[in-house]
Amino acid sequence: MKINVYIDGFNLYYGSLKNTPYKWLNLLKMSQLLFPRDQINKVKYFTAKVSARPHDLDQPIRQQTYFRALQTLLNVEIIEGRFLTKPSRMPLANTNPQQFAQVIKTEEKGSDVNLAVHLLHDAYCGDFELAVMITNDSDLLEPMRIVQQELGLPVGLVNPQTHPSFHLKTQATFIKTLRAGVLNASQFPPTITDGNGTFHKPASW
Repeated sequence: MKINVYIDGFNLYYGSLKNTPYKWLNLLKMSQLLFPRDQINKVKYFTAKVSARPHDLDQPIRQQTYFRALQTLLNVEIIEGRFLTKPSRMPLANTNPQQFAQVIKTEEKGSDVNLAVHLLHDAYCGDFELAVMITNDSDLLEPMRIVQQELGLPVGLVNPQTHPSFHLKTQATFIKTLRAGVLNASQFPPTITDGNGTFHKPASW
């Protein structure tokens, strides 16, 4: 079966990769291990570029190194959203009378919309026989429903979180859990060579 895989990058990171040794993840190999009897047609990775933070100035460099690794894979496409950072007045917990603090709020914008649009576009174009979403974002329920009920194409869910979304679970054709063994077996080699030369896995990963 011809499969397109749609990956919610931040859902994957915070659900399965943060505080693990698996961040140097080959998304194509992971998809092939998850579905060894099928043909992986495309892997679409939805994310946004991070900015340097005072406690982690090298975060953008690590991300760009990872993007460079992904770009060595012909079947993998990176689709970028954006971060929106703005000051926001937020209530403090357990204060009486209620007290507030001014904080910097950062939100990742666009990835869920981009994923939904690509899923629907590819389905209408007949680009896959099975779609797989790697996410736990219940906002993606409606595009999943449209592809299945109106276009008659199956949509599976690979859950990167501990517990799958109740709403996605009710609609998915099937559910798989993303386990550490697959992540461990799907790592890029420590050193990679592309058209611009040789580069290495980030030291802190």
